[in-house]
Amino acid sequence: MASKIVVIGNVNCAFQEVFTKLAKLQTKQNFAFAIVAGDLFGECTSEEDLNQISGLLAGTIIVPLPTYFSVGKHPIPTRVVEKIEAADEVCPNLFFVGRRGTLKTSEGIRLAALGGELAAEGSSDPKINNRYHSVYSESDARSLFGVHNTDILLTYEWPKSITNRSKVTIPEGGAAPEGAQCVADVCSTLKPRYHFSSKADFFYEREPFFHMPTDDNPDAKPLTRFINLASFSKTSKQKWMYAFTLDPKAAAPDTVPAGTTISPLATVPRKRGALESQNEGFQRFSGGHDHRPQKRARRPPPGPGECFFCLSNPDIATHLITSIGEDAYITTAKGPLSTAKTYPNLEFPGHMLIIPLIHSPTFNAVADTEARQNTYREMQRYRQALNNMVCEKSKSGLGSVTWEVSRGNGIHIHWQYLPVATDLLSKGLVEAAFKVEAENLHYPKFERPAREDGENEPGDYFRIWIWQPASVDSTDKDNESKPSGTEKTLLLPLTPDFRFDLQFGRRVMAKLLRLDKRMDWRDCAQTKGEEEKDVETFKTAFKSFDFSLEE
Repeated sequence: MASKIVVIGNVNCAFQEVFTKLAKLQTKQNFAFAIVAGDLFGECTSEEDLNQISGLLAGTIIVPLPTYFSVGKHPIPTRVVEKIEAADEVCPNLFFVGRRGTLKTSEGIRLAALGGELAAEGSSDPKINNRYHSVYSESDARSLFGVHNTDILLTYEWPKSITNRSKVTIPEGGAAPEGAQCVADVCSTLKPRYHFSSKADFFYEREPFFHMPTDDNPDAKPLTRFINLASFSKTSKQKWMYAFTLDPKAAAPDTVPAGTTISPLATVPRKRGALESQNEGFQRFSGGHDHRPQKRARRPPPGPGECFFCLSNPDIATHLITSIGEDAYITTAKGPLSTAKTYPNLEFPGHMLIIPLIHSPTFNAVADTEARQNTYREMQRYRQALNNMVCEKSKSGLGSVTWEVSRGNGIHIHWQYLPVATDLLSKGLVEAAFKVEAENLHYPKFERPAREDGENEPGDYFRIWIWQPASVDSTDKDNESKPSGTEKTLLLPLTPDFRFDLQFGRRVMAKLLRLDKRMDWRDCAQTKGEEEKDVETFKTAFKSFDFSLEE
């Protein structure tokens, strides 16, 4: 069903006038919701600005319909942040999407936002990861790739090259903002129906442009309309409000309407260190551009919409997810190797997956250095938090083993985490079990990592971390700290001269723990009720160690 939507440019604290005008319009148009593209609050330096904020927070200024906003050029004022943190809204009908955020409205319309301005390269701004700050990083932009698609994209900055191929002129006396490549990459990846900005001080509506068809849908040509709205002003004649109708279920056109151009957004170079769209990233590993004759076309790896580790996949088992951070999340394993009876002190299986939000087969395939580092660090932070929790719950009776399969032709990085009895660790039986099984299968020998920075480990490999706690008294509950104990990291190079069993880690641990009947996860199916019970028990135990809950 189609919905009427209205988008407003920079409000800059002129709440009384803007919302009064919007209320009068709402009685005639009955909009589903409104969006503020840019600064809702602005600089907030004058006494009038502060009075307007007070009126909004006190409820004397009425917001007439559900209204969503992100961040523009200026950060969100402290008083407003405190209200959002306390009540999840500024006032009735006024909701903060986040500097980088997504939501799906009750009408089924998907909205994605990337507010603020791109931080300078090498910036050490301590607030860069603050969701209320007005600066974002390239890794913030890349994290939106996992959204897969959206109906409305909201960014303060313009996408680079957006005016290319356009016959629409910039208003006299104005100049088009330079634009950011990472914003162009987000637009190319998400293919929004509408892309709004308010960085320029004039109204600009580019001709619609179409994106190239994909292998999954070769007939569709998704259209994007880019619109910059002027700031609200009582004197300027520049357009600051834009209304339109949107049906989220409407299919992308299979023909190009008159007046439409091909996408003007510059494609990024195919090299490491450059931002690239997810679709280009998948093709990079699929072998789909090999023009030599083949017996059968090779299907490209699944994208975020089909990947069962991507939160953008509508079929993902969300009830298994236990914690979501900035760059990674953790979930209980489907068909866990261990059970709640394996480790009675835990009261839950403890077999967990640590998964990055970014869709990539390996860390080396994550082109953006900052995104790669942030992802790896947060995955390690989750692993250390799990170690702290397991150690405390078991009174140092349990350590852990974590394993990763890293292959360029894989689909999505993930680590499998499993608690292990301390006596098996202290006797060296875990390390021995992996080495013996590798020898029996005629695999290469395990070796120590070549690098200290684990996110840059070269080549394909199977990696394990074996951690043994010291004592419960020396384990620090501070999740920023590494629990006391000893740890060893081992790598098994995955060379092309042998076929590696992707279930190698689970098979080794199943044999060691005498859980041979649970070697195949498909034989360990649980009901949804059983899974939800394990998840809730785990969440209770992990709550004091879960850094994602910190404010």
